[in-house]
Amino acid sequence: MRIQDVIQGKDSRAVVTIGPDATVRELISLLAEHNVGALVVSDDGERVTGIVSERDVVRRLHADTGVLDTAVREIMTAEVRTCDGGDELTDLMQTMTQHRIRHVPVVAEGRLTGIISIGDVVKNRIEELEFERDQLDSYVHQT
Repeated sequence: MRIQDVIQGKDSRAVVTIGPDATVRELISLLAEHNVGALVVSDDGERVTGIVSERDVVRRLHADTGVLDTAVREIMTAEVRTCDGGDELTDLMQTMTQHRIRHVPVVAEGRLTGIISIGDVVKNRIEELEFERDQLDSYVHQT
């Protein structure tokens, strides 16, 4: 299965982005408003500048309670692992596991086209397993 297949099955394909100069306070508001765990950092909504997650906020907040008024660029991950919609989902799963990441921007020709989360991957895998189970059950119970 390809990443684009999972993206097409998502309820919403919109990618919420935030500018690098926005504050962490604004970031938290967007995370809550859109009920997501990470945002792509982008100046123009197309090029990926970074990624910032709830984990980044929590880790920084632990060390610095004044982080809420800090610019997102100060806590974001600048070296972002991305994927292409045509990439195999199993390769992405391996990357997410090896690098302990939960959100990966999907990029085509340098432009942001989506984001895939570990939740999207797990949901897809569960659906595949349920389908296989139903097929096996149907085969076993044929008369």
